[in-house]
Amino acid sequence: MNNKFKNIALFSIVSGGMIMSSCDLVKDLEYKVLEDPLEMHGDEVELKINGKFIEKGLHKKASVKLTPIFICEDGTEIPFDMKEFKGEKAAGNGEVVPKGGKSFTYSSTRPYQANMEQGKVVVRVEPKKGKKEKEPITTEKIADGTIITPYLIQLDDQVIACEDNFQRITSATTSATINYAKGKFDVKAKELKEQDILDYQAFITDAQTNIRRDVKSINIMSYASPEGEVDKNANLANDRATSANTYLSKFYTTSGFTAPSISKSPKGEDWDGFKTEVQKTNHADKELILRVLEMTSDVNKREEDIRNMAKTYKFLEKEVLPQLRRSTMTITYDKVGYSDDELKQLSKSNPDTLTVEELLFTATLVEDLSEKLRIFKEAERLFPNDYRVVNNVGYILYQQNDIAGAKAKFEKANGIEQNSISMNNLGAVAHMQGDREKAKEIFAQAGSSPETSYNLGLISIQEGNYGEALEKIGANETFNTALAQVLNGDNEAAKTALNNSVDSDGAYADYLRAVIAARTNNATDVATHLKSAIGKDSSLKTKAQKDAEFLKFKDAVNAL
Repeated sequence: MNNKFKNIALFSIVSGGMIMSSCDLVKDLEYKVLEDPLEMHGDEVELKINGKFIEKGLHKKASVKLTPIFICEDGTEIPFDMKEFKGEKAAGNGEVVPKGGKSFTYSSTRPYQANMEQGKVVVRVEPKKGKKEKEPITTEKIADGTIITPYLIQLDDQVIACEDNFQRITSATTSATINYAKGKFDVKAKELKEQDILDYQAFITDAQTNIRRDVKSINIMSYASPEGEVDKNANLANDRATSANTYLSKFYTTSGFTAPSISKSPKGEDWDGFKTEVQKTNHADKELILRVLEMTSDVNKREEDIRNMAKTYKFLEKEVLPQLRRSTMTITYDKVGYSDDELKQLSKSNPDTLTVEELLFTATLVEDLSEKLRIFKEAERLFPNDYRVVNNVGYILYQQNDIAGAKAKFEKANGIEQNSISMNNLGAVAHMQGDREKAKEIFAQAGSSPETSYNLGLISIQEGNYGEALEKIGANETFNTALAQVLNGDNEAAKTALNNSVDSDGAYADYLRAVIAARTNNATDVATHLKSAIGKDSSLKTKAQKDAEFLKFKDAVNAL
């Protein structure tokens, strides 16, 4: 950037091989190009000038058209907007320049094209007095072009893999029930031959050696049927809990097992169970009984009202009340899942035995992308309606640079169930395929994940909004973070981000370090970092020789 005004000396401008003398109409113009070399931001190049007509700089009856022109290295001329001025007594259009002179600002933007990487800016001056037009004058170079450092961006959009809900250890229960005769609490021998008791005993026996089962505790909940005195039934429920505990303790001792913690929870009269059992029946008085339960809170009155329904009560004594005289013994245990090694082996030998959560988790245990893909594909085969596994197949394909294949999977996953993860990933695909507007639209639908925010930050870099980009990138320290910081004028932060990024040792990281050195006028570091970058990627030598970032260091760059 120029810090001082320069002059366009119009009395000595060469145009078409002739020296033009226009001092009778336009005298020297002072100017300052605010960015020299010009810079590309958001795919556009903007020329900004602060200018000044000196005192009596424009004849009072004259006018002048000023048109900056970008002349590309290949000779292509790209004109910026024309700006017109006129003297105080001149006819026509244009800003009036008084006798005492006039300061002005100028800004014009053109879309960047590849041949603008190298070139210069000149100004075409077209003086006029009345209807008499003077020969146009072309100035010498007023600025160079063009810094295109934003194009160093590395499209590393972050895609997301769906997480598993795998739990290696989960809590589970299994139960068995001892039923009792009316008013009794002794455990009858025939009860111990019931299938649920036999299965219960088999479970306890198996748990002694089964590494997949870890018994934690047993709780005995015992009840009395709601008939008779409440206090008596409370004691009866307690006695039933004790008898069930005695049975369990004896079974453990006789079997040679160590019993876990056994707790007793006598509940007294089981009105909730009564209601549940009644609801299961098709008895004619079913709704009447349920209304009595709902409307009568006093348990003694409730039992009396039900007893008064003589025929109904006989039905209850036969079909409902016997189910309530019981002790239910519930084992709480941990189900222990496969080890990591077992999961990896089973994913190869017998994946059909694994749950979707186990397969999703197993894929996280391996580093090789091809092996991850194999596991996710097995999960997709077995659980085709789970959008997570389909998305994760796409996630690996994306990592393997199969963008078309990844897109198909992300679309399929989002079709199964619309979700923010697959939407983010589809946005990343659109961005990779060069459709920024579509990517922004999709990211807007994806929500506010850190990954989506980062991806939007990349688009902000491309649009020239560097402060906004850094806000969206957040705590990520990547090459692109450093690039945004350089473009936002924070070179020191950029150095730190580069050093902390995974690309710290890459050729482009060294190249960006050289750009930072150039912007801080450190010739030694420019040469050092460019030499390192070119050593890692020889194509960067040609780039550096054309890069307007290094115009001040051109000889040193050419010597590399």
